[in-house]
Amino acid sequence: MTSAARAADAPRLGIPTKLAYAVGSTATNLKLRALSTFLVIFYNQVVGLPPQMVGGILAMALLFDAVLDPILGQISDNVRSRWGRRHPFMLAAALPYAVCFFLLWNPPIGWTDQALGVYLMVLIFSVRFFDTFFELPHQALAPELAKGYDERTNLLAMRHFFMVAGGLGMTILAYQVFLKERPDGGGGVLARDGYFAYSLTGAIIIFTTIILSVFGTAHRIPYLAEPPKRTITLKGMAVEMFHTLNNRSFIAMALASMFVAVGVGARNGLEIYFGLYFWELRQVQLAGLATMSVIGGFIGVFLAPVVGKWLGKKWGAVATFICAVGVHITPVSLRLLGLAPANGTPELLWLLYGEEIVNATLAGIIAILLQSLVADVVEDAEVKTGRRSEGLLMSANNVLRRAVSSGGVLVATTVLAFIGFPDKAERGQVPDDVLRNLGLAYIPMIVGFYAIGIALISTYTINRKRHMENLETLKARDAAGEQAAAEAGPGIGSGEIAVEKA
Repeated sequence: MTSAARAADAPRLGIPTKLAYAVGSTATNLKLRALSTFLVIFYNQVVGLPPQMVGGILAMALLFDAVLDPILGQISDNVRSRWGRRHPFMLAAALPYAVCFFLLWNPPIGWTDQALGVYLMVLIFSVRFFDTFFELPHQALAPELAKGYDERTNLLAMRHFFMVAGGLGMTILAYQVFLKERPDGGGGVLARDGYFAYSLTGAIIIFTTIILSVFGTAHRIPYLAEPPKRTITLKGMAVEMFHTLNNRSFIAMALASMFVAVGVGARNGLEIYFGLYFWELRQVQLAGLATMSVIGGFIGVFLAPVVGKWLGKKWGAVATFICAVGVHITPVSLRLLGLAPANGTPELLWLLYGEEIVNATLAGIIAILLQSLVADVVEDAEVKTGRRSEGLLMSANNVLRRAVSSGGVLVATTVLAFIGFPDKAERGQVPDDVLRNLGLAYIPMIVGFYAIGIALISTYTINRKRHMENLETLKARDAAGEQAAAEAGPGIGSGEIAVEKA
């Protein structure tokens, strides 16, 4: 049965299935927010490793992803099993992913810096490996479950809802419960004891949401695309990867993702330093900022489909992104100009809360539209190559998106080392010139990465009309293939092709 025939026989995608699919995004974003928000300060200020060592290890993990992700994506696209192409990988990742996440936050006590560096390297590689095993096939499911131009955006908006709930929701729990600052000033993110409960809870959530997503979407497996039976060599696989990824719109989005991801990663890596030292906020106030992010992210979930219909996905993303950059740099710019309210005042807190909720709303819209733009490349590439390669496309884009928690954090740690940010720093005791240099380095860095990303997004070429044309072309092609198979007789399976050895 061809992909079109399978899709035609599929029942309508119901709300329970959409929810089961979307809840899976909780695991990955919980991990992403944990690594980008707490990993550097935990291993630098709590464990005591130099920031350059932590950043270097994370950069090495990015190189590991760059090799692993496209290979796994290509394998996922071509696996044949009674559980389909995606679900076996997702299920296999659940337990080891959760265990490695827990161990990452509980390193041995008394080890040397070198031994702890090796421990961090092994665990960060393991966490990212098993995250790839789940997240990449999970992302690849979206274009198969929802094929319509607007339906796809709606499904990805629901997915983003759980991303916000998992990532920022767990961050709020960290500040308010697991890493809560005591009235006497003890505890908090700089105290090691709270990370045990934090990591255990995170591991349980990761395992549970993956299992729910796997079994909640398993009934759709008979209606998903199945790769043809064929023999292919490593050389042939490499050639297919090149042909699939050689798509103008995909290249534009992949490069944009790289710069945006590094910018977001740098922002997340420095976010807690700005909160604790630049603005001198208490942890309850940091939790308030995270709450504003959750509220804004949820608003963005509902506004993204509206913006996508009104301006189109590409120009909606570009316009929203420009607004988001201007909003984000406003508080730091006002402080550098001497116009921001003083630390500790209600006026400053409301300024920061206002920026956070507006920026999170805009960021939610951007994230959903960008994901939908990448998903629309699937049919465009299939028209040109004759193959459905969701896994390969998502994995190649995934390599660059993962810079959020590695390349971006490397930039953040480089900034901290460049300005001479002190180790074991206390709130209110960091020199003013160091804090000013932090702000002066931050604004051009963020604006530069985001501006390049915006410029690249504007070169994307797939709009609503072209997407609909791609769907019609594929429908006609599959119908012709079914007719040819019927005329050839039962001796030739319509889903079997011979691939010449390279």
